[in-house]
Amino acid sequence: MSDIFTFLAEQPVMLAFLLVGGGMALGRLKVKGVGLGAAAVLFLAIAVAAWSTAEGIDLAIPHIVGTLGLVIFAFAIGNNAGGTFFKSLKQATGPIITMVLLFILAAVSAYLVGTYVFDMDIALIAGTFAGAVTNTPALAAAGESSGDPGTATVGYAVAYLFGVIGMIIAANLALRKAHLDTDTPSPVTHQNVRVDRTDLPTVGGVLAEIGTVVEFSRLRRGEEGPIWIPSSSEKLHEGDLVTIVGDDEAVRSVISALGHASSHSLRADRRMLDFRRITVSEPNHVGKTVGELDEILAERWGAKISRVRRADQDMLALPSMMVEMGDRVRVVGPTLKLKEISSWLGDSSKGLTDINPVALGLGLGFGILLGSIEIPMPGGGSFSLGAAAGVLIVGLVMGRLGRIGNVVTALPNTANAVMSELGLLLFLAQAGTNAGGQIGTAFSGDEWWKILLLGILITSIMAGGLYVAMKSIFKMGGTRLSGLLGGAQTQPAVLAFANGRTGADPRVALGYALVYPVAMITKILVAHILGGM
Repeated sequence: MSDIFTFLAEQPVMLAFLLVGGGMALGRLKVKGVGLGAAAVLFLAIAVAAWSTAEGIDLAIPHIVGTLGLVIFAFAIGNNAGGTFFKSLKQATGPIITMVLLFILAAVSAYLVGTYVFDMDIALIAGTFAGAVTNTPALAAAGESSGDPGTATVGYAVAYLFGVIGMIIAANLALRKAHLDTDTPSPVTHQNVRVDRTDLPTVGGVLAEIGTVVEFSRLRRGEEGPIWIPSSSEKLHEGDLVTIVGDDEAVRSVISALGHASSHSLRADRRMLDFRRITVSEPNHVGKTVGELDEILAERWGAKISRVRRADQDMLALPSMMVEMGDRVRVVGPTLKLKEISSWLGDSSKGLTDINPVALGLGLGFGILLGSIEIPMPGGGSFSLGAAAGVLIVGLVMGRLGRIGNVVTALPNTANAVMSELGLLLFLAQAGTNAGGQIGTAFSGDEWWKILLLGILITSIMAGGLYVAMKSIFKMGGTRLSGLLGGAQTQPAVLAFANGRTGADPRVALGYALVYPVAMITKILVAHILGGM
């Protein structure tokens, strides 16, 4: 094996892709329906690097490869979650404060147990804390404040492995209850409704009356009359037949408010009014809201958008929803005008894979710059957010804005998904070889078992505390909780595991992005204080 390891050491790029391919092959193997997914790349890399170190050969992928993968991953996750992140932020105050308190509790427990039970050096305790929460910037802070980075690194290496495994176990437990989630998006459906009311309510008045959002996509007056798209000021007459689009509960509310469900289908009559799925690939429309596009569609062609399909999810076309490149919108409009409307929106598959190099390059550049800014700490010293956190923040902002002037800042969902997976796999391969090389040395010492037990304690406090608090206090669904656990651990492998189990449900990425920046800052500060004690 020495010859093979020597060859691989000279070919780090080949090594990276072999670990990616081999790890993903292992990750697809399932035991009782559970597989590691992309997280298997990390564990395979750790095992191979530890084996090569035992053979006296340093097998490592250059740090720059891991950094590149991590920033691409962070930007894609942030850009994809930006549209919903800031809407959810107001509801995230409680979970974020709880997470910060748990970090403090874990650090205090580490200090007390490490000092008075295991008689460990403070640098070793601080390094163990950094490894148990799997955060390399926290390791740097612990090494700097303790003045003994070598000892801190030993603690980090031993505790790191369970830091990943323990949080994956917690994420798996959360996902076992995911079928009970109350925040699962309701499927969008449609129903034809016969109006029984005689008071001539307007469409807008009915919406205000029921207090929910639906789309009135078609209206026909009389059994053989023309079909048109009603405006909010349209008065509804007794006997009118309307098509309602929305989630099940909202549609039922409209039926109760207007009359009764009808078996007659307005969609079947496509002589004057028809519908078509159109891919938004024209850059001029990306970053605009559905309401803005509807104004133009109504003025030019008498058409409107009723649904938006993003990735594999159908969503009601709310006026405030921002349109992203590659969205497939269902447009209802005059039959003879749909071809013209398709041309106006683009309707090209290129929109699904456009990585938007301008936004990507500027986002990564400004994000890395933000992450490198030194922030002073009380009592002296300073810290920086790091490239990943800086890029994540910029990605969130760019995803939320959608466009700045003529520059589109939101990437297509499909492009973000591809980039996040590729970046994640490269990072896991590099991080695994780095940790694997250290683990062999760390376990050769006399205190490895103390470090391991202390690391298990720290990870368990975080995993157990977050699981219980988010479930019992904040009633968080298991799907979002699995992402939040990965974000609190600032550990992409946990996110990869959760994505693999849920088919990349958007709630996973939202939970991850919701707490990641605060988790990163808190860990660095706590590790710095702990190392200086």
